[in-house]
Amino acid sequence: MALKETPSQTAGPYVHIGCTPNFSGIKGIYPDDLGTRMITGPVRGEKITVTGTVYDGFGQALKDALVEIWQADAEGLFRSPLETRGTADPNFTGWGRSAGDMDTGAFTFETVRPGAVPCADGRMQAPHISFWIVARGINTGLQTRMYFEDEAEANAADPLLSRLEHRDRVKTLIAKADGPGRHRFDIHLQGPQETVFLDI
Repeated sequence: MALKETPSQTAGPYVHIGCTPNFSGIKGIYPDDLGTRMITGPVRGEKITVTGTVYDGFGQALKDALVEIWQADAEGLFRSPLETRGTADPNFTGWGRSAGDMDTGAFTFETVRPGAVPCADGRMQAPHISFWIVARGINTGLQTRMYFEDEAEANAADPLLSRLEHRDRVKTLIAKADGPGRHRFDIHLQGPQETVFLDI
């Protein structure tokens, strides 16, 4: 006998309690919330700051969004046991988590500018950062990518960006320069500026 499908449930606010206990005021589980520091020592390449806000379909900032990123290091290497192309930067975790600002919704990551990464078939992907977004009402995390606007040639050849049928949507995956070493990447869940999300 098949069970009746249950109504969808909200993912928050418990996601913050479980994923960022210090941020939620629950101390003593971890010295720092996991993912708050991606740089643990002198790193190779350029340090950058990535900021942004997650907006809903009405253009309102989501103040309870939790954002995670993962990426290659400056040489395009991942800190993973599966990395066989070389040794990734030991002072760079490659993974970060930001609970955002409860007043503005802004998320911030202190990270490094990633290098290009090859696909399994050898084609090169433009430097990018992968994002995962969850918030109250988002039951399944949303996946997307952030590319850099000053990588026009690499972006034009990127296998994922090249596959976007509606070319006017490509800009939703391109971060804007926001000062030296600073990049802004806003995420729109719905509406005319809706970010392209990936089915992974």
